[in-house]
Order: sequence, then structure tokens, then C-alpha cells
Amino acid sequence: MHFESPWSFLLLFLIPFLIWFRHIRVKPGTVRFPTIRNAAEAGKSIRQSFTWLPDFLRILALICLTVALARPQTGIEQIREITQGIAIEMVVDRSGSMGAEMEYKGEQMNRLEVVKRVFKEFALGNGRDLPGRSNDLVGIISFARYPDTTCPLTLAHGALTPFIENIKLVKTRAEDGTAIGDALALAAARLKKADETTALQKKMGIDPYRIKSKVIILLSDGKNNSGRRDPIQAAELAAKWGVRIHTIAIGGGDAATSIRTPFGVYKLPKRQGVDVDTLKTVAEKTGGFFRMAEDDESLREIYEEIDRMEKTEIESVKFVNYKEAFFPFIIALLFLTGLEIFLTATIFRKIP
Repeated sequence: MHFESPWSFLLLFLIPFLIWFRHIRVKPGTVRFPTIRNAAEAGKSIRQSFTWLPDFLRILALICLTVALARPQTGIEQIREITQGIAIEMVVDRSGSMGAEMEYKGEQMNRLEVVKRVFKEFALGNGRDLPGRSNDLVGIISFARYPDTTCPLTLAHGALTPFIENIKLVKTRAEDGTAIGDALALAAARLKKADETTALQKKMGIDPYRIKSKVIILLSDGKNNSGRRDPIQAAELAAKWGVRIHTIAIGGGDAATSIRTPFGVYKLPKRQGVDVDTLKTVAEKTGGFFRMAEDDESLREIYEEIDRMEKTEIESVKFVNYKEAFFPFIIALLFLTGLEIFLTATIFRKIP
């Protein structure tokens, strides 16, 4: 067992002092007898034999309190100590066109859902071809007419799942649009800020997480039609800050959207609008690559390619088997304190 705050055990030295202080405060009786020999020969009752019990319970309660303050820890939690890795920003299109259908493991669902599921495999691992990016900072930017930071760059990948699930298709026409340029610029700025933060920590003498390289993975099925920045301008900005952009065009082939009506489910053809030339140029300007993903298998293969390209070495891994274990001592403290109060108010009550 490990104690997070072992200095708390110094409080145990106060217990003898509290016993002594309580002893000197006890006043002698004021009723005088010519002799107490007969009283001594009369023996003690059971109650008198256990008059020490409330004080003993109080001492045990103080010991439990001290142990709880020392924070005993045990368990099997593993903590990885990672010193360097890659900072990855996922830039995901959630415009209305991403509602077109796409295949995922033989099931038809909208493109956005397929992108989310395969991205989870890439970030967290799928136990097969994608081991996960446990050593890398991963963040998410989602965009339609406006870009939003859905998840900040983090090593706590367990928190990614709820953020991914919160990415939804736009619901109103006012939100709809495809601001690829603004989304890329925001992602590049987030990566630049993370790099500046680690550099500042290093100057302050703190051993920071080192960012080996900065990468943006853009997934979109449309062309830039909103926002202030052109995608090419955003790519130039990213290249200036040392950020590499991999672009993935989602869709291809015949696209359709399922519409439910009282007469059944009908598929409506959807016009392809992905701007392949712009996505290729964005990738080339930053040293990345362009790929087309028509289904979940091709998208997974692209992530496998990225996984092979964007590698980093783990410098050290630390396993700490600590879990908080002070709660039973708190329960014992409350029980002992309550029992002492009950006994002093009933069986061992003193008058006056």
C-alpha cells in the first residue's frame, strides 16, 4: 500500500498529548469519606470496568482519521509517461452533404457516421490493423459554415469518444456550408499554440511533452463555399508553421440519400461536389498526400497509411498501480465516533 501524504502520520504524536491533557483536566471528587476501604472491597460493576471504552473509541477514531488524511492508495491503474509524440488535428466536415449514404461493414449509414467510426478505430485502435495513437496528442475540429473546436488536443484518449459522438450533421440551412479554409486555419493555429506552449515550458525548466511533428487530417466531401479564408491560403499558413496536411475526399461513385415516407424508403441521388483539385493542392503545399475514400475499407486503408507514415518512438513508459483506498477508514471513523457519542450519552453518562 502506498500513502500519498505520509507526513499526515505526524498527527499521531498528538494523541498522547490529548490523553495527558484530558487526564490533568479531571477534577477530584469533593465528597469526603473517613475511609474508602469498604468501597474498595465492594468491587466494580460491569459499567465501571468499561469506563475506559469511550476514550479508547476516540483514540481509534483519531487513528482512522490520520490514516485517511495520509491517503492510502492501491489498485491496478496504469499511467503511461509519454515524453514525445505527434500532434494530430482531425478536421471533419459535418455539412449537409455528409448525410449521403456510405457503406460500413456491409451496413448503409451516412458518411459522417462512417468517418466517426473509422476515426475512433484510428485514434483508439481496433485490435487489428490500427493499434491506436496512444502516444500522440489528438484534437478534433468540426465544420460546416463555421469551424468549431470539438475537442482540444489531448493525451487522454478515453475522453475522445463522447466528443466524437457529439459531432452531428447541421440541422438548419443557416448553419450549412463548407468552410474548409477557415477550418484548416483554426486547426493549424491550435497546433502552433500547442507547440508554443511546450517551448515555453521548456524555457521555464519544465520537462514538457515534445511535439515531434504537427499533422492535420482533413475529411470532406464538398468544396469551399463559406468562410473568410481560401483553402490554399490556409495551406500556405500551415506550411509556414510546419504543419503537414493530409486530405481525404469522402464519397465517390454514386451517392444517394435515403428518404423515409409513408410509402416506404426511397433513395434520392446526390450530386458529387468534392473539390479534388483543391484538396490535392492543399496536401502538396504542406508535404501531405491526397486520397479518395469511397467506403469504410478504403478509408481504413488510408488511416493505416497515415499510421505507418506518422510514427514516433516511446521514450519511457511508467506503470503506477495506485488507487484511492481511504474510504473504508472514513467509514470506520464515522462509526467509532458515533458509537462513542452513543455510549457517553447513555451507558457511561456522567452526572453532573
